[in-house]
Amino acid sequence: MEFDHSYSVGNFSSILNLEKLVPCVPGGRVISMVSPDEAKAEIKVNMGAMGMTFTGTVKIIEKTASSAKMQVKAREAGGQGNANATVTFGPGTIHTSAQVTGKAASMGEGTVRGVLDGLITEFAAKLPSM
Repeated sequence: MEFDHSYSVGNFSSILNLEKLVPCVPGGRVISMVSPDEAKAEIKVNMGAMGMTFTGTVKIIEKTASSAKMQVKAREAGGQGNANATVTFGPGTIHTSAQVTGKAASMGEGTVRGVLDGLITEFAAKLPSM
């Protein structure tokens, strides 16, 4: 699934601070920092009537003064599902390419798309306060 959203942030370099960036995702938190460019993280998501927790990594794989590409790889706690994404930050835009499998995907593409779009929209709205 592909998503495009707009955002604003005072200083683009704050996007590269994963300790501040990850908590901007609703339900997201950093578990530990592996390096300045990689964090172990967790996100709690409500998908329809189901609540799920995914744990995994957020890694900055490319960065310049005005853009960044991050890779998210997560596994559903206690389940068979995965949630993976490539997130590209450009000047004022976020492009997200996401894949969801397992119990979350069984909710149907419309539900998954709506939940992911809502998460990214809320995330983008929190970025100016970073």
